[in-house]
Amino acid sequence: MTGGRGFIGAHAVRALLDLGERCVLGQRSAGPRPALLRGVPDGHAVMEPLDCADPGSVLAVGRRHRITGVVHLAASGLGASPPLEEVRTNTAGLFAVLRAALEWGVARVVVASTIGVYAGADGPSYREGAPLPVASPHPIPASKKIAEIVADVAASSGQEVVSVRIGAIWGPLGRPSSPFFAAPGLVHAAVRAGARPGAGDAGAVRGGLAPASPAGATPGGSAVDGVPPVYAEDSVDMCYARDCGRAIALLQTTPALRHRTYNVGGGRAVANHEVAAAVGRVVPGGVPALLPGRSPGSPALDAHLDVTRLREDTGFVPEYVLDRAVADYIGWLRAGHPR
Repeated sequence: MTGGRGFIGAHAVRALLDLGERCVLGQRSAGPRPALLRGVPDGHAVMEPLDCADPGSVLAVGRRHRITGVVHLAASGLGASPPLEEVRTNTAGLFAVLRAALEWGVARVVVASTIGVYAGADGPSYREGAPLPVASPHPIPASKKIAEIVADVAASSGQEVVSVRIGAIWGPLGRPSSPFFAAPGLVHAAVRAGARPGAGDAGAVRGGLAPASPAGATPGGSAVDGVPPVYAEDSVDMCYARDCGRAIALLQTTPALRHRTYNVGGGRAVANHEVAAAVGRVVPGGVPALLPGRSPGSPALDAHLDVTRLREDTGFVPEYVLDRAVADYIGWLRAGHPR
């Protein structure tokens, strides 16, 4: 698995291990085993240096291990390089992985894409068969569209390559805040608030929303406690990281898949006020009041990922509904994990 030490990668490895698989975790940068994988028996999750920008580095892994399937999650760091260079690096990395997989004779390659490829598409839900807009508002969906085209060409040439359009993922090992949705920042802010002396003494109202300043904003609009302004009605299709990892594992191991592209998400748009209420049920008074309505310029309706294909072909059903996910995430952070 490329990117096996990363956020989504570690959860996918954990899920594959739970299914009885053994995994090779390829990562360009050296570092310790992710906390999620500590205690795994020797030989079940092997760490290997791997740089997708270097085809020789990728092929070398196959000389040291028998590779039967590939999950390709590695990508350039967000904003780590100029946009054109980012797209070039990611595309070259995909070519290196696909060529190596062909040489190894692997059964299936699963390639990460994103919900962002649907930006500009119409409708209340995003379905895999719908035409995608050519233009992209950000280098990430632009890069993923290119990857999907390359994957489709490889599949047409005989390789089994599956593109996975992943929604907003949150949970253990994820960033404390996201520029794309509010849930991680709300959870981390509540954990910090709950750790302060006297936290929770003021009580909570209406599902845990305390009568404080709007979340992440002062009257002048500056950030509070590291959380940007959060509007109550803004929504996004969210999938908890443990569920996301399991979905990817199922797409790698299910014997027969009927499609080349699958959405991975929760299957509905979750509003910020729902997240805040769930957090407040675990940390009363930990979430300040949200700004009313929707953020300026946001669409009137937030579409969600249609996950019918994923459910029908793999049997996947999310195990972490919102309240369970929030409680699990807060428990993870309170156990001393910084992310």
